Amino acid sequence: MTATSERPALTTAGVAQRLAEAARPFICGDLPVRLQLWDGSVAGPEDAPLVVLRSPDALRRLLWHPGELGAAQAYVTGDLDVPEQEGWDLDSALTHAFAVGQARGLEGVRRSPAALVNALRAAADLGVLGLPPKLPASQARVKGRLHSAIRDRRAISHHYDLSNEFYAAILDPSMAYSCGYHENALTSLEDAQRAKLDLVCTKLGLEPGMRMLDVGCGWGSLSLHAAEHFGANVVGVTIAAEQKKFIDARVAERGLGDRVEIRLQDYREVPERGHFDAVGSLEMGEHVGEANYPTYVKVLQRAVRPGGRVLVQQMSRTGRHPGGGPFIESFIAPDMHMRPVGETVAHLERGGLEVRDVHALREHYVLTVAGWLERFEANVPRLTELVGEEVVRVWRLYLVGGSMAFRDGRMGVDQILAVRPGAAHSLPAQRHW
Repeated sequence: MTATSERPALTTAGVAQRLAEAARPFICGDLPVRLQLWDGSVAGPEDAPLVVLRSPDALRRLLWHPGELGAAQAYVTGDLDVPEQEGWDLDSALTHAFAVGQARGLEGVRRSPAALVNALRAAADLGVLGLPPKLPASQARVKGRLHSAIRDRRAISHHYDLSNEFYAAILDPSMAYSCGYHENALTSLEDAQRAKLDLVCTKLGLEPGMRMLDVGCGWGSLSLHAAEHFGANVVGVTIAAEQKKFIDARVAERGLGDRVEIRLQDYREVPERGHFDAVGSLEMGEHVGEANYPTYVKVLQRAVRPGGRVLVQQMSRTGRHPGGGPFIESFIAPDMHMRPVGETVAHLERGGLEVRDVHALREHYVLTVAGWLERFEANVPRLTELVGEEVVRVWRLYLVGGSMAFRDGRMGVDQILAVRPGAAHSLPAQRHW
């Protein structure tokens, strides 16, 4: 009998099982999911969440970008899917996968050369070796020097300039795109955002005629609320052109032109010194970068008068992915940087502010994202018309994954209230918030 190096062709029943065997050294055990391949073959426990690989490109993406990024690319393009089934949805499936990964200690596990060779053989058997698939159209492509003004504008535009109509279908009517303040789990999204805006304005001590700066004003929820309900004179700054258009229209509709000025302006270009009675910045500091954070703090500190208050609401994160992880950094918020809340407090203090209160809101973000996700799912047909199926899949993964991160404590969010020294402040001795 003549020896041959050719491997026998895989049968339909054996394709998924071959992949499961090759994956064992990489996942330190049996498949934690029910895996179905593009040819219909299946492997893995019947009572586990179903993961469908609809195309060989799903594995090609994982080969070229192992881990979270490759899986995210495959999911958003539809090469990989996690269909709903009895007892399982995307949230519970991802929660299950994270739990298995933690239990098996998959981070930092080194694979043997034999395992790598076997994986390559399996890839060849499955016909998935080859050039990397084209990057998803929704993946960010920002260029230029990190956190230069022009790159920051491109990064912000990638996320915020999808369309105002897209965000209006997900956010509450005020268009607040930050954590709300929920009395309980039954609090509506609209009520929670109104309560958050009231809380921020109260902490800032706003009274009629006071001057407030809103740094990174988004779609104007805080700027408009401070002017309309607290009588403040507000300057808001944003670098997203679509946001400025939206706010300008609302200012005109509500007759607030004498109290609200919105500038298309980088935070570094704010010229005022000691001019404002209060400064607010809601979930904008994450976008300035670690190297530029002292500059950001200095802008807040120099813009407010001595004795005036500064409130920063900001997400926090520990661990080795300050940008939020490969998916967030590649598809949602390029160049974002988060840190533990204590390090942000230290930045503020080094920048000449006296920190007076830190208010943790992590659990509130779980409820806020739940409200966004409910509106998102109710409006999927319209959202798909606006931005296409791929971006809809990006956002489903973003919202579900974000909710999990806050729920499980991998991310937090805090309101940090500070004052500028140099004059008496008006903070009450006893807080009622």
